[in-house]
Amino acid sequence: MDDHRDDKYEETELEKKDSDTGSKKDDGSGSDYEDVCFICRRPESKAGKMFKLPNNICVCDDCMHRTMDTVSQFDYQGLLNNTNMSDLNTGKGGFPNISFVNLADLKGDGGIPNKQKPKKKKKASAEIDIRNIMPPHKIKQKLDEYVVGQEHAKKVMSVAVYNHYKRVATGTLDEIEIEKSNMLMIGPTGCGKTYLVKTLAKLLDVPLAIADATSLTEAGYIGDDIESVVSKLLAAADNDVERAERGIIFIDEIDKIAKKKNTNSRDVSGESVQQGMLKLLEGAEVEVPVGANSKNAMVPLATVNTRNILFICGGAFPDLDEIIKQRLNKKTSIGYNAELKDKYDKEKNILRRVTVEDIRKFGMIPEFIGRLPVIFTLEGLSREMMVQILKEPRNAILKQYQKLLELDEVELLFDEGALEAIADKAMDKETGARALRAIIEEFMLDIMYEVPKDDNIGRVTITREYIEGNGGPIIDIRSRSAEHPDRLRVVQDSPEV
Repeated sequence: MDDHRDDKYEETELEKKDSDTGSKKDDGSGSDYEDVCFICRRPESKAGKMFKLPNNICVCDDCMHRTMDTVSQFDYQGLLNNTNMSDLNTGKGGFPNISFVNLADLKGDGGIPNKQKPKKKKKASAEIDIRNIMPPHKIKQKLDEYVVGQEHAKKVMSVAVYNHYKRVATGTLDEIEIEKSNMLMIGPTGCGKTYLVKTLAKLLDVPLAIADATSLTEAGYIGDDIESVVSKLLAAADNDVERAERGIIFIDEIDKIAKKKNTNSRDVSGESVQQGMLKLLEGAEVEVPVGANSKNAMVPLATVNTRNILFICGGAFPDLDEIIKQRLNKKTSIGYNAELKDKYDKEKNILRRVTVEDIRKFGMIPEFIGRLPVIFTLEGLSREMMVQILKEPRNAILKQYQKLLELDEVELLFDEGALEAIADKAMDKETGARALRAIIEEFMLDIMYEVPKDDNIGRVTITREYIEGNGGPIIDIRSRSAEHPDRLRVVQDSPEV
């Protein structure tokens, strides 16, 4: 006990000497490191101002208050008045039979248990160089490698993303503040809305978060809050606030938060969600939880400014074509130059004629539409586009199955008739490109099951007859050569199986 008192006395004298000379004792931490809370392990940048304790121990304000609240349930005045830790441990004063941590025992390794070094302060994110920004035509070229068709949509997205980069890089230009170009993309299901944004995420070096509007509800109700979409972006940016504030958020199924018609109940997942998203789209500082989707006392909060975040909203907007037809049919009249009422019934890409009035009538409030100035549509997939989707993109569906059979040393081929038959079946399902995978999976099941059984199979050719159910695939067998008995080559075409 005397030794501890002597150490404490010497340390006090040393601190007094330092204060007299006006010098500060160098603890060896350096300016590149920040203090970490001894209890919750949060750095000072997250937890706030720290309480400095002896032996280089720091405790954040929250943990200190929790500790004092816990101790206040007992006679903590006796603890504060009793400064001799050894007396507490022996039960002579304070709390009997309760052992406390002696801070002098933590002197080894800088007073921090488990030899954990303090976290290094994150360096400021590098500024975007306007000369290194990918121009729109190069962004579109990259998208062309993965996405078939949709030329107008790819052009609009390339320009919007390029302008977003320039806006973040310049900030202000000649005292003119550039506004955000938030986008609203409309297209039938399966036309590639989500796939376009996911492909864009691979090409860009900014964090991108994809959220679903179907789970959003008004604050206070079961479901995700509006701020959860920003929380996902923060997680995609590795909790780097500065990097997240330059990111892109894609909100899918945006048509599901339209105003509910003919209902007397509270619309907690419709118009109220649109009202709550107004401040996010325009730009505001919001507090979002770090590492979680909901706010609670145990999750730290971070403040994110959405002013430089680009929002892309997408939705299928079912029955929007009927609203467009009703508006167009009002122009019909009687006479020689009259337009027939069924003129627009067979028009396939009628969504191209959409206006802001049609979207408002669908159920989107005017304030919400006004914050999405760039509105464009995607075309429905045609039969020819379906065939191209099957074979042309870099990660086409056929290339995926060919790679799977290539691992079994089997070559997989599709003739043109088979591709057209698959496209016809997909068109009948009316679910867009999603139907292609389901159809091919159905016909490839038996082939993927039988090929590993026989090592003599060298090539499998899928025909139109097999897709239509009138025949089978063409199986080419292979035999061993005399010169190289360990190698197999295709030597004979077998009849259709």
